[in-house]
Amino acid sequence: MTMEMKDSGSVVLTAYHPHSPARIPGMEQSFVQDIPPSHSPASRKSLPRCRRINRMLSNESAPPPTFSRSNSQASMDSTSMEDFWCEVENIKESREDGSEETTLLEFKPADEGELEAEWLQDVGLSTLISGAEEEDGQALLSTLTRTQAAAVQKRYNTYTQTLRKKNKHTVRDVRDIFGTNDSSLTFETVPVPPVPSNGIQLPGQKPVWKSVTSNSCLDCGLDKGSPSITEELSYDVSFSESITVLPKTQQWPKNQRFKKDDSTLPKFIVRKSRLGLTEVGDLSPEDMKKIRYLSLIELTAFYDALGVELKRNRAERVRGRENGLFGVPLTVLLENDQKKVPGIKVPLIFQKLLLKLEETGLETEGILRVPGSASRVKNLHQELEAKFYEDTFDWDQVRNNDAAGLLKMFIRELSSPLFTVEYLPAFITLVEKISKIKLQLQALHLLIMLLPEANRDTAKAFLQFLKKVVANEGKNKMNLWNVSMIVAPNLFIYKGKRANQQEMQAAATTAHIVRLLIQYQDILWTVPSFLISQVRKMNEAAMNNSKRQLMFDKGVRKLLRRKTMERERPERPEGAVTFPPYLQSDIPEGVIRVYAPLHSKVSMAIQLNSQTKAKDILDRFHCENSRGSSQNMRGQIQSLHEIGGNIGQHCLDPDAYMLDVYRANPQAEWVIKPKAS
Repeated sequence: MTMEMKDSGSVVLTAYHPHSPARIPGMEQSFVQDIPPSHSPASRKSLPRCRRINRMLSNESAPPPTFSRSNSQASMDSTSMEDFWCEVENIKESREDGSEETTLLEFKPADEGELEAEWLQDVGLSTLISGAEEEDGQALLSTLTRTQAAAVQKRYNTYTQTLRKKNKHTVRDVRDIFGTNDSSLTFETVPVPPVPSNGIQLPGQKPVWKSVTSNSCLDCGLDKGSPSITEELSYDVSFSESITVLPKTQQWPKNQRFKKDDSTLPKFIVRKSRLGLTEVGDLSPEDMKKIRYLSLIELTAFYDALGVELKRNRAERVRGRENGLFGVPLTVLLENDQKKVPGIKVPLIFQKLLLKLEETGLETEGILRVPGSASRVKNLHQELEAKFYEDTFDWDQVRNNDAAGLLKMFIRELSSPLFTVEYLPAFITLVEKISKIKLQLQALHLLIMLLPEANRDTAKAFLQFLKKVVANEGKNKMNLWNVSMIVAPNLFIYKGKRANQQEMQAAATTAHIVRLLIQYQDILWTVPSFLISQVRKMNEAAMNNSKRQLMFDKGVRKLLRRKTMERERPERPEGAVTFPPYLQSDIPEGVIRVYAPLHSKVSMAIQLNSQTKAKDILDRFHCENSRGSSQNMRGQIQSLHEIGGNIGQHCLDPDAYMLDVYRANPQAEWVIKPKAS
């Protein structure tokens, strides 16, 4: 029997049923599949597959998901989603035949106060819960923009109100934390006036960031022949500060539909500031931890400014395997791999699967889409577990489609999803509730900054591979939308309760997210400059707090030593001036000393001017040391690093203007060394 259903948004959903199922209470939309009967060899079993999928979607014994369609909920014509449902069925069959483990992630119930307490801990503000005067928390609070501070205030207010209702211990007043005596303080985001060139610039300051020539930008989008309009992205202003308050009467466009034609995606460029662009691997782990704190605060403020709820899961931690390859937590897998290859950032088995496919599978027609043999994949899985670390596994026996199956299995079997259980709902929300792709991209950017290091590095390697697959579309017949549909269920249908119903309903949404991840990945791995500026301010505030504490601790000893020091100090001529230590240096203003430990000439003083770039300094050292370079340096790509001062360590963009970087961090040291891989 064939039936057509129309929802309130006039989207026609067609499905094949042996009978008409009862409507699931509370379910306003289902994504089911209409498969043309003449489509490929797979059409022979398309009817049973649709029946199984519809039984899963209409299972009345399962609790209905809390799903409501927003006006901006995107839809997709059902025939264009066929690859998605084929992949869902392949996943289901691989789990049923026992080739994959099906450990469930249990979700713990939590009240609003507990969720807000977790949020405060996740952004590095546990001091607001404990009441301790922690310097890191104070430094972080001192760097927040107005919208970010409003987001923190709102969450802290909810937390304190919940505690008071439970009659728990006394909590600190929010006015004590944010240093205000205004008794009428509210926690709603207030209208934002026109922002300066830097969203965290202090009043009266001259902007540090300047525009550069039009050819100095990160270009991310479609080919030059694409008719799409190019739009410029700015990292100088925080995303939340750049959003004007949405009027209450504003509604998102109704019936927004995703178009599977990839040429409809806009093209974005990121204009480089005078300080250049910074990738996630260019900062020290300590500073990237602060980037994560700030990203979650900024993401929350961004969603608040758009009037969107930032949803997150609260998952019970499930302990994964501690050895082996599949189903092992990424951090554990990397710890084991780093014993063999120190400093490795992506699991060895994942790298090997990607390498195998890049060497022999990129031109294979239907790669990723056409499944390998289930029995072969199962046997290869078991053989890899036994032989991989012994280096006795024969990779020549692995067919391309089987390797693709193993790659997808590795992602699915992770003990926690690659994009984390906690924030999978936020990925879905950014498409369901936000209509403009530019705003979707900004939210996605912050979510990528939030990922743990192991997840982010593994996701980056995976997306780079997918980009290569799409680049070979002419031979493998896999365009961007095809790849996105195949990958989406592997990333977003995870091993959790009620996952089938909830994730399947968001089929087109998850495929669109993957499409954005692949298309704009070069943008997503770039750290927004406004976050780096906040990290600098946070480090400066922490240093100032430490100095004040150090001065306080040594106060008594200084008083005891003062007379002795005065007796030993020579008399100064009348009118003499004492300069601080950093001004007593023999290096004049605008001159930096650059160190290059691997070069024959290990240091050089360089006079900076307004046009000196980092690559100019590298070229000068290369010229001076072209004959006598250390053997260790040859074959390595050298980069100029900014170390210390108000940053931990920062690998500089070759196009960074050094005088601007120097002025942003005059206390830094400058070192030429290989860039961390």
